[in-house]
Amino acid sequence: MSLGISQELKDKINDLKSWASEPDTRTSAWLCDGLSSLKNVHDCLDDILQLPQTQESLRRQPQWVESLLEDFLRFVDVYGIFQTLFLGLKDEHLAAQVALRKRDESKVVLYVKARKQMAKEMGKLVSTIRCIGVHPSSSETVSVGDAELVGVIGDVIELTVSVSVTLFNGISVSFASRKSSWMGLRLSKRAKKNKVEEGIEEFQQVGVESLWGLKKKGDEEVRMSLKKMQDLESCIGGIENGSERVFRGLINARVSLLNTLTQ
Repeated sequence: MSLGISQELKDKINDLKSWASEPDTRTSAWLCDGLSSLKNVHDCLDDILQLPQTQESLRRQPQWVESLLEDFLRFVDVYGIFQTLFLGLKDEHLAAQVALRKRDESKVVLYVKARKQMAKEMGKLVSTIRCIGVHPSSSETVSVGDAELVGVIGDVIELTVSVSVTLFNGISVSFASRKSSWMGLRLSKRAKKNKVEEGIEEFQQVGVESLWGLKKKGDEEVRMSLKKMQDLESCIGGIENGSERVFRGLINARVSLLNTLTQ
């Protein structure tokens, strides 16, 4: 394995680990940075997978490679589902902005339902992706170079799970319907604080309560709600683009792994 490219991947992995350390505020920009860094990690991994010495190392461990192929297939499936769901949310969000301008509360109801459904679906994706784990090498004894490759790819999978959980859980928490007040009283201050931190700032700024009673709201109040919706639209677009790039990177890495076994 090329030492230069290997070190480059390690540096990118360390950068992503630094990003993953608990931020003061979880914003969409912070999430987009994480998705961009994850894409860079996958691109660098793909470069390494193209190397003859890497392919030779992987061929010595076919069972482990089969496990990796399964992991990357599940990643691709999850991100494919996410792309479809997020595109639907984007359409609902645009329709809700039109409804706000027209003060059409019937269309706002549909948007609120879409947000709650999105929260549930994101929760399902979190559960799915957490089941994707690092597989040990199938060889009982591996060379130092092989062991290094196993460790690096393990780090990539672990970080892909971590970033993905942060993204999906952030949307789920932000869009989940709020518990009743008496349930809220039973939560500790620390637990409630953690819920806020897990959500995405811009997503949480557009509360459902600001979308109700449109016919009774003043023009300025409606205008402010619309401004927050427009800001959120930009955030949704950024996350959509970032997740699409990760999706393509995952596909490329899986193809490279598959080529190792078929060439």
